[in-house]
Amino acid sequence: MCGIVGFYGPDDVAHDIVFGLTALQHRGQDAAGIATFDDNFHLCKGNGLISDVFRPKRLKKLKGNIGIGHARYTTQGSNDAELAQPFTTSYPFGLAMVHNGNVINFRSAAKRLHEKYHVLPKTSNDLELIMYTFASELRLKNLDNLSVIDIFDAVETTQELVKGAYATITVIAGHGLLAFNDPLGIRPLVLGRRETENGPIYAFASESTCFDYLGFEFIKNVGPGQAIFIDKDFKVHYKNPYAQPKAFCVFEHIYFAREDSTIHGRLVARERVRLGKMLAKKVIASGIQPDMVIDVPSSGYFSASGLAEAIGVPYRRAMVKNNHMGRSFIVSSQAGREDIVKKKLNPIREFVAGKKIAVVDDSIVRGTTSRRIVRILREAGAAEVYFISSAPPIISPCIYGIDMAMSTELIAANYTEEEICRYIEADKVIYQSIEDLQELFSEDRGHGGSCFACFTGKYPTGDVTKYLRHIQEERQSHRGDKKGDANTVPSVSAKAPEPTEH
Repeated sequence: MCGIVGFYGPDDVAHDIVFGLTALQHRGQDAAGIATFDDNFHLCKGNGLISDVFRPKRLKKLKGNIGIGHARYTTQGSNDAELAQPFTTSYPFGLAMVHNGNVINFRSAAKRLHEKYHVLPKTSNDLELIMYTFASELRLKNLDNLSVIDIFDAVETTQELVKGAYATITVIAGHGLLAFNDPLGIRPLVLGRRETENGPIYAFASESTCFDYLGFEFIKNVGPGQAIFIDKDFKVHYKNPYAQPKAFCVFEHIYFAREDSTIHGRLVARERVRLGKMLAKKVIASGIQPDMVIDVPSSGYFSASGLAEAIGVPYRRAMVKNNHMGRSFIVSSQAGREDIVKKKLNPIREFVAGKKIAVVDDSIVRGTTSRRIVRILREAGAAEVYFISSAPPIISPCIYGIDMAMSTELIAANYTEEEICRYIEADKVIYQSIEDLQELFSEDRGHGGSCFACFTGKYPTGDVTKYLRHIQEERQSHRGDKKGDANTVPSVSAKAPEPTEH
């Protein structure tokens, strides 16, 4: 999962790109990059946060009225700076591209690219495969008289050859700005516009929150399989695919997207409140009677408030988050995740002590972070701790760009709810119902279709057995996975320590 932006207007766009990426920093904290174009491409990228990479002195060199940016969250491969996006190629015309997502047929597509077009990708980054596939198809056209139809034809062939989840933005030097999605529309991408004294500036971004900060008008979502091209006269061209199902990642609504973003007409904050209200019937049926409902900041807030309202129990913000620490979920090692949890969450003891606490988090993935949260609350004096997940049990790896791509990392894939409860040292664990989640994001509710693969094991791109094997091989190679590795689910067979008496 990453954050991408692209801007095209009458004036230099580097500052808009930086501000846009800053609004998407929650989507990736490993690396960042920007490419702009005037007569040449100007590229700046490196490891770290947006504020670390783009110092004022470096920004001055990013000249051009068209450009793209990327905030990287590593799901595969290493964190080497050379894998930071954007990537560029000089032929045809000069291309610069960014993407968000994950390609699942990398090996076969790379083999075809090499055998048919004699192109050998230098890295294992999915973006390079998408970019060279598109470039190879584009160079077959009449480059002296390139048309919009030619560009869209190259996009369509790329979409046929490259399988998986991807949202992309591309600068075609001297021609314009292009964006396109995978055929199922798994990853988010939106188009906006802002009027200036010198003419309109167009923007693509992973989330609409970018437009709120920068004063852009939201125009539309880039749909499944759709391509949008803005030419050098700032005319917008659309390639609308044949009608097909959509499989938008439901985890965007549960966790990844910012709560102030609107995705496919739905405000993320409102959907999280609904998730909390749907949990009420399971909480009531369990027989627990919490004194208060609290959240794990900050993605659990709206679900916690919805639950509290539905069951008539006070909501309190009883855990304070250090906002200068990163999002623990997207840190690459479990040791790093636990260290961040310890440093970024501080309970308000006066609220917690002696109380029965229902703590709501967006999900339970590996379980170790959840256990640390329960321990923090017990150490603060909580009498009982009930751990409540806005998401159903995650039982299958995500192969579309979220860092949970091995079943050995998923506690619900290996243990029962009772065993998970014992392991995280809670008095009760309650999960969202998959049936309720599917109902909330069903086509009948106007959502148009979602991907629930991490909860059901049913992947919208079909049989992915071979790819899952490739993922495991790669992770074992990069991480040296072995028994007891920090990124595997620990044993939960041993009885958890008894709660501390207060």
